[in-house]
Amino acid sequence: MSRRRGIMSDEFKYELAKELGVSDIVRQEGWGGVSSRNCGNLVRLAIERAERAMAQPPDMTKS
Repeated sequence: MSRRRGIMSDEFKYELAKELGVSDIVRQEGWGGVSSRNCGNLVRLAIERAERAMAQPPDMTKS
């Protein structure tokens, strides 16, 4: 049985948690301690960031 890989990296999730002010809860209680409302806010913020990234033109300087 293989473990499913997450779409968001742990680093990105912690960055979002910090931005929303719930990183202390995550550190102390884990993700299960975050309220469902704040989990929804995390998802909303992740979607907003993804939409902004997709709206930017591709960086042609990278190979």
